[in-house]
Amino acid sequence: MINLIEPHYPKGEGGRPAYPLMAVLRIHLMQNWFGYSDPAMEEALYETTILRQFAGLSLDRIPDETTILNFRRLLEKHELAGGILQVINGYLGDRGLMLRQGTVVDATIIHAPSSTKNKDGKRDPEMHQTKKGNQYFFGMKAHIGVDAESGLVHSLVGTAANVADVTQVDQLLHGEETYVIGDAGYTGVDKRAEHQNRQMIWSIAARPSCYKKHGKTSLITRVYRKIEFAKAQVRAKVEHPFRVIKRQFGYTKVRFRGLAKNIAQQATLFALSNLWMARKRLLATGEVRL
Repeated sequence: MINLIEPHYPKGEGGRPAYPLMAVLRIHLMQNWFGYSDPAMEEALYETTILRQFAGLSLDRIPDETTILNFRRLLEKHELAGGILQVINGYLGDRGLMLRQGTVVDATIIHAPSSTKNKDGKRDPEMHQTKKGNQYFFGMKAHIGVDAESGLVHSLVGTAANVADVTQVDQLLHGEETYVIGDAGYTGVDKRAEHQNRQMIWSIAARPSCYKKHGKTSLITRVYRKIEFAKAQVRAKVEHPFRVIKRQFGYTKVRFRGLAKNIAQQATLFALSNLWMARKRLLATGEVRL
C-alpha cells in the first residue's frame, strides 16, 4: 500500500516536515475501523496510548484533524481506495485465499439522511429513494462481487439506491469465473446483452412463485426447495462482508455527501473486511500476529 500511495504523498519540502506515510495510513485505517470523525480521531490519538503505538507516534507530534482530512482527500483525488482493495486482494491471492473460480453477487442499501434540514435545504442529489418490501429507504447501494469459495470481496460498485442490482453485474465480474451466483433480484441476468458472449453457469435463485404453484407437498416443490437451499448456502457468503462493515465497523449510513467519497470509503472498508475474514488463516501461517 505504501508503494501505491507514496508517489502522490507530499514530501513536505520547503516547510514543516510531512508526517511519515505509514503513520498517516495507519491513522486512516483506524479511523475506518472505529468510525471516528476527523476531530474524534485526533482526540483519540491524544487520549489512547495503544492507538498512538499502532500509528508509531508520540504525544510530541500528533497529526491534527486537517492533516487527517487532507490524507483522505488525497486518496479520493487519485482514486487510490480501490487500489488499496486490489493490493490487499493480491496479497491474499498470493497466499491461496482467493480461488477466482466463481463469484457471488449482491447489494446492500446504505442509508443517507433524508431530511432537508441542512445548510442547502435539500437532500443529497446523488442519493435516491427505493422500496424494499413494504418499506422505503433513502440512500445508495453498495454492489459487491465476492469469491465463491472464500467470501472475500474482489469487486465494488456504488450507485444510487434506485438502481437495479441486475444492471451492475457486468462490473462485478473479474472475467475468470466459471459460474456466478445471485439472489432472485438477478433474474434474467443471463439474457442481458453484456453477458451474451460469456461462457459460464448462472446460478440465480428461483422466485417461490415458480414452484409453489405445484403445491407445498408436491414432489416438484420439495425438489425445488432442496435445490434452492443448496444455492442459498453458497450465496450466504456474500452476506459476511456486509455483516463485517455494518456490525464490526459500525458502517450503516453514509458519512459524506455524493457517491464518490462514500464509494472510496466503502472500498477501504471492504479491503479491511477481507483482512478481518482471513485473519485466522493468516494467524495460522504466521503472516500476522496479535
